[in-house]
Order: sequence, then structure tokens, then C-alpha cells
Amino acid sequence: MRAYWQLTLAQLRIFLRNRQVLFWTLAFPIFLMVMLGLFLGNGKGISISIAVVDEDGSQASQQLIDIIKKNEALNLAVMKERNEAFDDLKKGDLNIVVVIPNGYSDFLTSKSEEKRPFSLPLYYNETNLTVSQIGMGVVNATVDAISKEMVNYIPALETKAEGIDALNLQYIDFLVPGIVAMMIMSNNMNGVAGQIASWRERGILRRMQGTTLKASTFIAAQITARLLLNALQAIIVLGVARLIFNVEVRGSWFTLISFVILGTLAFMAIGFIIAGIARTPESAAPIAGFLSFPMLFLGGVFFPIKEMPDFLQPIVKVLPISHLSHALRETMNVGASIMELGTEVLVLGCWIIGAFIVASYTFKWE
Repeated sequence: MRAYWQLTLAQLRIFLRNRQVLFWTLAFPIFLMVMLGLFLGNGKGISISIAVVDEDGSQASQQLIDIIKKNEALNLAVMKERNEAFDDLKKGDLNIVVVIPNGYSDFLTSKSEEKRPFSLPLYYNETNLTVSQIGMGVVNATVDAISKEMVNYIPALETKAEGIDALNLQYIDFLVPGIVAMMIMSNNMNGVAGQIASWRERGILRRMQGTTLKASTFIAAQITARLLLNALQAIIVLGVARLIFNVEVRGSWFTLISFVILGTLAFMAIGFIIAGIARTPESAAPIAGFLSFPMLFLGGVFFPIKEMPDFLQPIVKVLPISHLSHALRETMNVGASIMELGTEVLVLGCWIIGAFIVASYTFKWE
């Protein structure tokens, strides 16, 4: 037990004495969080750019424009020329162009009972089809409402809208848990692989092996030191997020710290595997980078997992970073308990057990 505590304290001293590494290990996640939070943190929804070309120039066409303007999701611009609007549409500055042609007002005031529907040209951007379809749905709903008013349509059913107070989440609320997960992955997987490979090359592990020190004591001290460091770094990052962006932890700190521990153990085990495979510190860093870099984009750190292509979903659901970031996000944003996140606990637990078993076969003292 004495050797365990001495190794733990020695590991912590190594971290604290290397102030440059300690600073950048902590500064980079905070810098990334602040920059992305300032640029994207206030985004709450989707904005659809629509231009209306009013060729009719009547009071009726102006009323139609005013109705479309009432939708807050639309960024509406009124233009005079079709060609100008089409140029902006081709450049991607617009999603939808609606043309109100000459004769629109005359059609509305016409009293003919057998008249055909008036054609209202609508052009959309094919390169951003998802947003364009939303815009077309809004415009079609507006036109449909006007048509029903013209024929004195009386609906058999009507809806009664009642607002419910929902969570006011912004992108920064999504980002911060992902940054914490990214920090845990980088500190442990990349850090352990590089440090152990360096100690092996310098002969430190060989000298430890020549003593009565057990491998389990050495690994336990490494785990304890990194758990304390990760917990401290997570608290600092969350404190900065709270101070600058007012990000809250709606769940329990017990659940949050529990997943910090699970994530640390899982990525430490992977780091030990890389350290066992890599022959030199120079080869350990590229291997760790090769594994960690794709996880940043496939693990839901910066982007929601559900928005990724279907063929990637099976891969995403296996990665430890995706379950760690999801668990931290559910705990912080929704207030989920550890019992509600049983799948995440199970997957991370399997990674811990499986990776440490593999690490026990690949780990080498020299």
C-alpha cells in the first residue's frame, strides 16, 4: 500500500512539475470551448433564407409578403428582379425564391366560380435540399391558408395550442460535455501511450521491474493519479463554462463524476494497449492520433450522432467516446440519473474489462 501511494504522489508531481504540458492540456479544451461557444453557442434553430420577387406590386401581394414575414424561422428579403434573386439562389445565399407574377391581385378579386388555381412560381436550392424542403413547407402552408379563406372553408376540427416550458438548450450546452469527453480521451489514451512508451525507452520500467513492485500496484497508482487530474480538469472546464456561458449541470455530480471515472478507465486501458504495441514514443503518438482523431467526429463531440449517415451508425454505437459524450450530455442537460444511462455504463464497462485484458497481454516492461 505504501508503494501505491508513493507512486501515485510521484505521478501527480510529474504532472504538476511539467507546467507547459499541464497548461496546454487544460488550456486547449478551454480555448476550443470558448471559441466555438462564442461563434456557435447561441444557435437555437434553423434559419431559412427566402426572397420574394413582387412583380404584381399590389396591395394583395404586399399582404402575402406580410403573412410570410410573420414566420420567425424565415429570413425574408423582398427583391425586384428575378435574375438577381436567381443569382443569389445559385450562389447559396438563398434557399427559396417566391415569385408573385402580374395578375395576382386581379385573380383574387375575380368573381368567376370556375376559375383554376393561380400558379405561384417557387424555386428552391437543390444543394441544400433539407432546408429548402422546410422552406417550401412553410410557403405552401401559407398559400393553403389563403386559399381556404377565399372559399370560406370551415374546418371540422381545430387545434388548441398550449405552450409547454421546455429546456432552453443552446449549442454550447451540447458542446461542453463533448469537450469534457474529448479531454478525458486525449489525456488518458494519448497521454498514457506516450508516457509509458517513453519510460520504457528510458529504462525506467525495467528498473521498476527489478524491484519488488507489482504490476498491479504500478497500474493502480497510474489510474488514481489520472482520475484525480481528470476530475480537477473537468471541474475547471465546467467552472469556466458556467462563468462565461452560464452552462448548468442539471443532473447529479455523483453521476457526472461516475462517468468521468468510467471514461478515464476505458481510455487508459486503450492507452496501455497502444503503449504495448508501440516500440518507441515517436510511434506511440501517431498510433494514438490515428485512433483518437476519427473519434472526435464520430463520437458526437461536436456534432449530434443522429445526424450522421446510416452506414456509420453501427460504428458510432460501438465507440466509447460516443457513449461517454452522450452520458455526460444527458447528465448535464437533461438531469438523467445513472440508472437511466444503463446502456452507457454497460458499454464503457465492457471497454474497460476488454481493453485491460488485452493490455495485460501486450504490456511490456522493456
